[in-house]
Amino acid sequence: MNKFLALLLAMMMVVFTFGAVAETVDPNTIDDNPASATGVYEIGLVTDVGHLKDGSFNEGTWNGIKLYANANNLTYKYYQPANGNQATDDDRYDAMKAACDNGAKIVVAPGFMQAAALTKVAAEYPEVKFVFIDGWDLELDNIAAISYAEQESGYMAGYAIVKDGFEKIGFMGGGGGTNSACCRYGYGFAQGVSAAAKEMGKQVELKYTWQYGSTFSASPELQTMAAGWYETGTEIIFACGGTMFDSIAAAAAANDAFVVGVDVDQSPLSDTVVTSAMKDLATSTQWALGTFYAGNWETIGNNGTVLGAKDGSTGLPTATWSFETYTIEEYEAQLAAIVDGTLVISDEVVTEGNIVNMPLENVTVLYE
Repeated sequence: MNKFLALLLAMMMVVFTFGAVAETVDPNTIDDNPASATGVYEIGLVTDVGHLKDGSFNEGTWNGIKLYANANNLTYKYYQPANGNQATDDDRYDAMKAACDNGAKIVVAPGFMQAAALTKVAAEYPEVKFVFIDGWDLELDNIAAISYAEQESGYMAGYAIVKDGFEKIGFMGGGGGTNSACCRYGYGFAQGVSAAAKEMGKQVELKYTWQYGSTFSASPELQTMAAGWYETGTEIIFACGGTMFDSIAAAAAANDAFVVGVDVDQSPLSDTVVTSAMKDLATSTQWALGTFYAGNWETIGNNGTVLGAKDGSTGLPTATWSFETYTIEEYEAQLAAIVDGTLVISDEVVTEGNIVNMPLENVTVLYE
């Protein structure tokens, strides 16, 4: 069996095994701090910047760990690097080392900033397996990298909001315009906005910025900027970057405006959320853990796996969105076109201000 086929079969097995778990168990009912009678915690999470319960990237990954561990009676623990949003590679390394020293068989590390620490600790603990979420192949047999086709869910969100009637749109991105995932989200979003505007024969405005998002954090400066956009006519902003959401949602609430969430369904966090551009962090984390515990690590170790719509890993939350005219039937048809390749979305990583140079029709881009 070749590596690709083995990988596909492993993914199918875990999807079928754990789909029911994700639907029937609320991860919020599972303990975040379970005790271990032996002091050993088999599965570890080392958080990205921000806090564990961020309603976004960390929490989505953590939910996957809790669901898998709860279903399989395994011990688990999370580790937050020292110094919060100012954490260094040494801080991340120390958190990973603590997980390994506490008996972890597998450690999940979400976030591109984990790379240097992962490379160091994986070499020192070759018997431990590591899952690098939003990462790339670090060419070590005990590291499996998982990334996503964020441009797909960005596109679907941008397309849907324009079809639903929004014409003055904003994008505020994390990582300062250098984070590949946020860049794919942003350009995918712009492509979706453009496609819907062209179909409808209208011109729309897209304000676009990476300011105040370098640490993916909420800040007074970000909230002031978002409030200024809303006050001057922007109707909805894609909050693309961790707890940046808190500042943008607060500005939206103060101005009777709206937000597009990111990574997970963020509608529970604010009434301002119309939809969220999602990547299924919980399910893909369960898949990686299931692959390890099934004895199939060799299919994903020292490899980069990209998950997208064809794997059920990108999309919009139809059960909670608040569109008034855009329908589930329209969405499902578009999703099917992405899956079968009829609709191709560019995955180009468009950094910083380069959005103004991209071929976007029926869109006036205002870069700040």
